[in-house]
Amino acid sequence: MLEPHERQALLQLARQAIAARLEGRPVDTPQASGGLAQRTGAFVTIRHHDRLRGCIGSVERADTLVTVVAQCAGDAATEDPRFPPLPLDVLPEVVLEISVLGPVEPVADPAAVEVGRHGLVVEHGAHRGLLLPQVPTEWGWDRETFLSQTCVKAGLSADAWQTGARLFTFEAYVFGE
Repeated sequence: MLEPHERQALLQLARQAIAARLEGRPVDTPQASGGLAQRTGAFVTIRHHDRLRGCIGSVERADTLVTVVAQCAGDAATEDPRFPPLPLDVLPEVVLEISVLGPVEPVADPAAVEVGRHGLVVEHGAHRGLLLPQVPTEWGWDRETFLSQTCVKAGLSADAWQTGARLFTFEAYVFGE
């Protein structure tokens, strides 16, 4: 868990990183200490008027949380292939959410996937898709729909989770503005 001041620092960093990326300047990443120094994956989600506007993250655990959040925030604003780059004048209107990922674990039995608790990764060959734990609850999905939609996100058939795709779960600590 992160302390309240660490969560606030990450949200401020994400907003600063987006502004820096949109203005074409480097972001000033603070020295990582405490919970911010943990090496973990994270996702940054941008919403504008309650609609998704960008979401990019990393499951890798090589960099500190401040480094991952700064990079992912800038990427969510400019590199999400579903959206054009965020206009700078819209930045004050967006709401940010950060998901700090726990370890990614293989799943032997799809019945073990818990909607609302687990995020899901599906892999098959070069295809990989990931959905955060909050996605199925936001959409009102059951377990099977969650599994199928993660396959579709990976560019696979909806039933790939039943026909050889590998499944992984993770938990996430989610907070936002």
